[in-house]
Amino acid sequence: MNRSIYLRKDGRWEARIFFGTDENGKRKSRSFYGKTREEAEHKLLMLQQNFSNAYVITEMTVKELAVEFLNTLSIRLKESTVANYRMKIEKHIIPAFGEIQCCLLNNKIIYQFIEQKLKSKLSVRYVTDILVLMKSMFRYASREYHMKNMLEDITMPKCQKPEIKILSEKQQEILKQYIMKHQNVTTLGIALSLYTGIRIGELCALQWSDVDLKKRILTVRKTIQRIQSPNKTQRTRLVITAPKSHSSCREIPIPDCLYEMLLKFKSNQNIYILSRKTKPIEPRTMQYRFAKILKNANLPSVHYHTLRHAFATNCVALGFDIKILSEILGHSSVELTLNRYVHSSMKRKQYCMNLLSWSVL
Repeated sequence: MNRSIYLRKDGRWEARIFFGTDENGKRKSRSFYGKTREEAEHKLLMLQQNFSNAYVITEMTVKELAVEFLNTLSIRLKESTVANYRMKIEKHIIPAFGEIQCCLLNNKIIYQFIEQKLKSKLSVRYVTDILVLMKSMFRYASREYHMKNMLEDITMPKCQKPEIKILSEKQQEILKQYIMKHQNVTTLGIALSLYTGIRIGELCALQWSDVDLKKRILTVRKTIQRIQSPNKTQRTRLVITAPKSHSSCREIPIPDCLYEMLLKFKSNQNIYILSRKTKPIEPRTMQYRFAKILKNANLPSVHYHTLRHAFATNCVALGFDIKILSEILGHSSVELTLNRYVHSSMKRKQYCMNLLSWSVL
């Protein structure tokens, strides 16, 4: 069935659907009228439903769907994850699509949204995250209300793998020398990240009860982060939760090079390592401290998370078993470790190539 929608001279919108021809060969059609394009199109869709019971046509708006979807998530996902979804919905999805009826959402509207967000300098990865969230919303709508998944055929924007800026071997050596010369809880935290690959949120949540110096084992059982607050009187708040995933709960053997430094600052069980108090510091504070240390050591500015990348890359260069490394990092798969955290260098490539000889091949 073909259809057309247009604005009439009398100011009304007309949605006309054509289906077959009569005995004289004239095309048969039926028209629906509305004060807005959406109203006329909705009436037409209601008729189409009579021809096909494949999908249910409702007046539910994207905003109504988003609110209902969020409520279902709050009982099965981590608070921080729900807060992240809520922020994306309130900041991006509802302003763009909120008043549109779900059944009237189409590819053109969605691709215009993608183009607009990319022009506003949002990263491809962030825009993709928003679209993935929307796809989840419409899968929920399809499952619960038998509505058509309007994002099923949407092609995600192409995301080039970002080049991670990490400290060179020489720069890492300078940082290590700075840590040894200026020993305090902040440099202890940096050393822990550089030699265990622990995430910054996990580091800030570490208490001395998580460090067993007898067995030389560090246990990761929680993480800390600042999230959007659903309470309008408070924009954000600090929360301590279980780590990122089940595999992120892990035990990490403490290397010998960290033992003496940990022993030096050892405190009561309920004390947080980085704050030396019963209350933790937040990741943002640790990032500021790290940036200051890089500046004092005349090192380039890099994100704190690069310490985790440096740890993984160094471990591979030292010949670590990838499965063991993956478990130490708290990854759910070896592929994630290799694809995201292992960075080769020309020096390493040359070393590997020189392993080849006439006797090997």
